[in-house]
Amino acid sequence: MEIVYVYVKKRSEFGKQCNFSDRQAELNIDIPPNPELAEQFVERNPVDVGVQCSTSMSEHEANTERFEMETRGINHVEGGWPKDVNPLELEQTIRFRKKVEKDENYINAIMQLGSIMEHCIKQNNAIDIYQEYFDDEDEMEVTEEAPSAKTINVFRDPQEIKRSATHLSWHPDGNKKLAVAYSCLNFQRAPEGMSHESYIWDLENPNRPEIVLKPSSPLVTLEYNPKDSHVLLGGCYNGQLACWDTRKGSLVAELSTIEFSHRDPVYGSIWLQSKTGTEFFSASTDGQVMWWDIRKMSEPTEVVILDITRKERLENALGAISLEFESTLPTKFMVGTEQGIVISCNRKAKTSAEKIVCTFSGHHGPIYALQRNPFYPKNFLTVGDWTARIWSEDSRESSIMWTKYHMSYLTDGAWSPVRPAVFFTTKMDGTLDIWDFVFKHCDPALSLKVCDEALFCLRVQDNGCFIACGSQLGTTTLLEVSSGLCTLQRNEKNIASSIFERETRREKILEARHREMRLKEKGKVEGKDDDQREEETTLNLEELVTKAEEEFFDIIFTELKKKEVEAIKKKPKPTHRDLEADEEVEGEDQGEEEQPCQDSA
Repeated sequence: MEIVYVYVKKRSEFGKQCNFSDRQAELNIDIPPNPELAEQFVERNPVDVGVQCSTSMSEHEANTERFEMETRGINHVEGGWPKDVNPLELEQTIRFRKKVEKDENYINAIMQLGSIMEHCIKQNNAIDIYQEYFDDEDEMEVTEEAPSAKTINVFRDPQEIKRSATHLSWHPDGNKKLAVAYSCLNFQRAPEGMSHESYIWDLENPNRPEIVLKPSSPLVTLEYNPKDSHVLLGGCYNGQLACWDTRKGSLVAELSTIEFSHRDPVYGSIWLQSKTGTEFFSASTDGQVMWWDIRKMSEPTEVVILDITRKERLENALGAISLEFESTLPTKFMVGTEQGIVISCNRKAKTSAEKIVCTFSGHHGPIYALQRNPFYPKNFLTVGDWTARIWSEDSRESSIMWTKYHMSYLTDGAWSPVRPAVFFTTKMDGTLDIWDFVFKHCDPALSLKVCDEALFCLRVQDNGCFIACGSQLGTTTLLEVSSGLCTLQRNEKNIASSIFERETRREKILEARHREMRLKEKGKVEGKDDDQREEETTLNLEELVTKAEEEFFDIIFTELKKKEVEAIKKKPKPTHRDLEADEEVEGEDQGEEEQPCQDSA
């Protein structure tokens, strides 16, 4: 689609005005011919000259006013009934039909229409205009074309104070419209005077939104009802759920009560597969998943607390960021939490604790996108922190495939609805990555710089050809991918299935090996503990023996000292004469020892 801007300005508003008048011709300069130059020319003979018999016409352009189109809806009311007949009462309509059938004009009209219908039926029986003549032909290979994408249209937020495009939803019938939710997700940093409005855009008119949705609080999520394209579901920033009917205008048709709504922004809302088409459920970072019915919005039908300890305590619940529900698996739904854990739940469980079946842990931060593969529902895609991961329900400890860690944070992701091996991711640096793991595993098949600001959300059209990306400044870019990325390749389903099965089998083998290694390490640790205990017991025995010996010898030494003291006390004391005799004896001994020394001298 080519965008053309026409600038209109009157001739009198620019330049100097030109005034023309009639006057005689004047000769300003006369240059005579140079005969020397004539010698250099070569005469041509014969000479062919074209003569135009018609008069010459000058081309003129005029700027006309631009034709503006406006689309308006019409509310259909059943007509054809007289004023005195109420079409809602069965008896009056039956009575009126019998009266009309007896009329001669009615019989003549039926006879005329019957001949026309008979002719059309015979013509259709003669030639089947819907017959497929080439349904047995194999699909053409289109992998030779290099992957590419081009910008088709850009839808900008018409408000002066820009907001982020937080969620996108395609119109279920024909995908000719796109609903965009606008909000500011920075906690308590919303600018003053920011509008709460969200819009529904017509793909062929990017200048002005077709319908304006006016909620009481900015919308974080916005989803079309797949069974009724006039009904939309919105999750508000203040935790309320709102429903619109586009036939009734821009105002909210149904709104949940504040006391029974979420306590945090509604980051996930999705319609359920039901007979009435009026049931949906919502999730928020307050740790609750709620079931709702449009016909009863005063309070939720059921509430599940995301407490993986199964104690049903709201303070231990994990905050929900994304939701996933597959219509082919009506009893299951999955929740992506802000702690990086995917919780698989069962709707039909009897107790709230049994509704949490299992968990998958593999991301370091919030899981912004969670979606099952449309061809193989057992495999699902998660996008969080710096990587995208593909999981299998048969392998719970680790993902079976994952992308490399990027420099920028990943914000959203989605599978291609027509190719099982293709998925899309958006990043904070404004880049859209298209992955095709049949073609390449390590790097994306196509990386496209969509805008300078961060991309927050993306949504793929049902035919897989168009992708809508919402940015931080509220700009929604519509992209068209090449035919190779939106056309099913030959044997692609079998190849993707074999890749999923092979990687799942590999992860199971690795899980079993890790389990054995953990058991061995646990056994070694227990063996080391037993050895340490034996060593400790032997050390304790030696200490006890030495301590006993010390105590025994201490007792013996104390007894000996006591006996010595008692013996000293019992011995008689010496008299004065005995002491003098002892001194004389000592003096004689000393004289005998000193005498030889004197003789030798």
